[in-house]
Amino acid sequence: MSGTGSDAILARMMALHPKVIDLTLDRVWRLLDRLGNPQNDLPPVIHIAGTNGKGSTQAMIRAGLEAAGHRVHAYTSPHLARFHERIRLAGDLISEDALTALLDECYVANGDADITYFEITTCAAILAFARTPADYTLLEVGLGGRLDATNVVDAPALTIITPVSMDHEAFLGDTLGAIAGEKAGIIKRGVPCIIGPQDEAGLDVIEARAAALGAPVLAYGQHWHAAPERDGMVFQDETGLLDLPRPSLPGDHQIQNAGAAIAALRHLGCDEAACLAAVTQAHWPARMQRLKQGPLVDMAAASGAELWLDGGHNPAAGAALASVLRTLPERPTHMICGMLNTKDVRGYLAPLADVATSLHAVPIPGEANTLSAADTATAASDVGLIAFQAEDVSAALHAILAETPQARVLICGSLYLAGRVLRDHS
Repeated sequence: MSGTGSDAILARMMALHPKVIDLTLDRVWRLLDRLGNPQNDLPPVIHIAGTNGKGSTQAMIRAGLEAAGHRVHAYTSPHLARFHERIRLAGDLISEDALTALLDECYVANGDADITYFEITTCAAILAFARTPADYTLLEVGLGGRLDATNVVDAPALTIITPVSMDHEAFLGDTLGAIAGEKAGIIKRGVPCIIGPQDEAGLDVIEARAAALGAPVLAYGQHWHAAPERDGMVFQDETGLLDLPRPSLPGDHQIQNAGAAIAALRHLGCDEAACLAAVTQAHWPARMQRLKQGPLVDMAAASGAELWLDGGHNPAAGAALASVLRTLPERPTHMICGMLNTKDVRGYLAPLADVATSLHAVPIPGEANTLSAADTATAASDVGLIAFQAEDVSAALHAILAETPQARVLICGSLYLAGRVLRDHS
């Protein structure tokens, strides 16, 4: 599957609007209307917003629903290796032929009107979902919620808000309450909303929005609980307690994401087997993923090193990543880090300073907004990390292995860097 046809159309779409991010729904409504308003013909929608954990929660819900025999559409962003990852039709990634035809149809329908890349490709996904029979549609918000291109469904079956933290302040606001208000924009009148763990300032805003719309709330710590217990986890809500294995996705923070997924599955009437599948069968790349193949892995394995990949990129993600690293068997951990210049680099790196031995800073290939290796290294030094610069991931890995052959090497800092690693080196 070459992707040549869809790649050419996607490249043309990038030129339709000069801004990568320009939050408004006007352009989306216009194009959806030209396409016959497919958002009104979707299978029941589960709409997911939040700062961290959206993709993992979606993956677990999908695993549970599919184990229960349901056919599930899923939309996520950004992609890692190929655009097709964003659109899953009734369980399968969209084919190249189907994607090319859909993108072309949307491009023609839009004409020469302004529209962002994310907006027009979201419309294409919605069109695909409306035309393909399924039992559920999982929509992951791209940015924010209130003005996100996915926020076009009047009556979803369920909304979910995963943990909210500081990120994208230039677009969503510079306080936790303001950001939570944007995420809460997906809440719809009378539609139940599952709320993951939140800081008090964020929770107050979300609950106030739900109350104003008469939306029933199922909130962590009030209506459901999820916690680690020995080698597993426990989930409890008003219908009872479940003893489950730990999620297949590593880290205690994934227990909270699993809790939101299980709360959703229980609300939808799924049984314990579906909940078990949610925690054991979900797969989500670049979330503390142990790499198993490719030239980088071969290079690491030759010296007895481990190679890991993570795409988290904000302070909450840095804290979660540090927590996971502390649970792993003791071994010197060296980071290869590339980040965008729109992120809180020091906030991300600070929690990692006492669990990593060093950091090799790299630019993200092909990204206009990449932070330079020099600036990333400076930020790392500022928070107490021993920092170096490297031309690329391969050069950084070579330098680390030359000094510490049996290191644990973590490539991190951006989903865009993770995508390049998966695309170019695996």
